[in-house]
Amino acid sequence: MRYISVLFIAGLCWCAQTKVHHHVTIFNEKGRYGGWPANYGLWSWGDEIVVGFSSATFQLKTPDRHPYDNTKPEVPRLARSVNGGEAWTVEAPPTLLPPEQGGPQVTPLDKPMNFTDPNFAMMLRFTDTNVGASRFWYTVDRGKSWKGPYAFPLLGQQGIAARTDYIVNGPKDAFIFLTASKSDGKEGRTLCARTEDGGLEWKFVSWIGGEPAGFNIMPSTVRVSPKELLTATRVKYDADTGAVEVYRSKDNASSWQLLARPVTWSGPFNGNPPSMIRLRDGRLCLTYGMRSPPYRICARFSNDGKTWSDEIVLRNDGASWDLGYVRSVQRPDGNIVTVYYFPEQPHTERIIAATIWDPGSK
Repeated sequence: MRYISVLFIAGLCWCAQTKVHHHVTIFNEKGRYGGWPANYGLWSWGDEIVVGFSSATFQLKTPDRHPYDNTKPEVPRLARSVNGGEAWTVEAPPTLLPPEQGGPQVTPLDKPMNFTDPNFAMMLRFTDTNVGASRFWYTVDRGKSWKGPYAFPLLGQQGIAARTDYIVNGPKDAFIFLTASKSDGKEGRTLCARTEDGGLEWKFVSWIGGEPAGFNIMPSTVRVSPKELLTATRVKYDADTGAVEVYRSKDNASSWQLLARPVTWSGPFNGNPPSMIRLRDGRLCLTYGMRSPPYRICARFSNDGKTWSDEIVLRNDGASWDLGYVRSVQRPDGNIVTVYYFPEQPHTERIIAATIWDPGSK
């Protein structure tokens, strides 16, 4: 399958040609609901890729609900590929279990992390999407074992709903991008925090956008220059309106301005979170799920974060709205691996899948 998107900007033709190679099933287990990779994160070391997700108990419900039993725990899982996403092995590290599921107790971090360790990764997870604290784990062996959980501070907020989104600035210096509760205690608004001592202390840096009427959550952030950052967020304006917004900071995260709304409608059911990466040719690539028929996984490109291509459909065979929570990475050969959860049939278990595709050239 080949898709072409052409956008005319100031008399110039910006053209991206993409080719979907194939879809790969990562997790498909009888009686289990695979869900929400964006709540965990994706990390890559060349052709070695690791993604986190939930394995919940599948339970049929009304069509407007996620079909899983929320009275039973969502068990954390990892999937690992060592060949660029072509084949995957599911893992269940006991060190990633939260205390409520028999894992280690939450403690303060007592030794600085080295963010530039070549085998380092950090995972951040919330305990409640509105109020309450969050936790983080880190690994120095590419996710085979994890240290933690460690307590993440509330940063003066009622609640922090952390998911994995961070930018490494140096060995002990990193930005982290989070969802906090609003002033009324509801979900949520986006902020940036920073550590300069390897995670021993985190400080509030800035809000990303004002306090919304609905929510502005789940940032996905890239650095484009020493002082410039871009982040894409999942936005809900009201009961019927979901979108994706892009914010820009020109002063290294001290302040942010709304730059674009590349997705003005991301479907009902609160829309879908974006994943934004910067390709090696300098383009920005945005991937996301669309919870409106035809239910699909999509992509868009931009050269500057302000003007975006038309929607490119990676697959449109979803059996229901319950899909997405995408995370993407570019392989050494230039192809993109986009991971998401997906309904193959409306009344069956949700799978974790990947689409491997060629983003074309600038």
